[in-house]
Amino acid sequence: MAKCAICEKGAHFGIAVSHSHRRSNKMWKANVKSVKVLVNGGAKKMYVCTSCLRSGKVERA
Repeated sequence: MAKCAICEKGAHFGIAVSHSHRRSNKMWKANVKSVKVLVNGGAKKMYVCTSCLRSGKVERA
């Protein structure tokens, strides 16, 4: 699973509990996209989460 290159956000693990209270393992994945980003004047492809894209921490190429 990809991790955000800016904030290191990745997958989280826990336990999903059903209505009948049966428990099973669950994985919550971060909304990570592969985008072209401006780095030192050039374009570079990185994995960036959508919260970093919306907040303006990254400038798209």
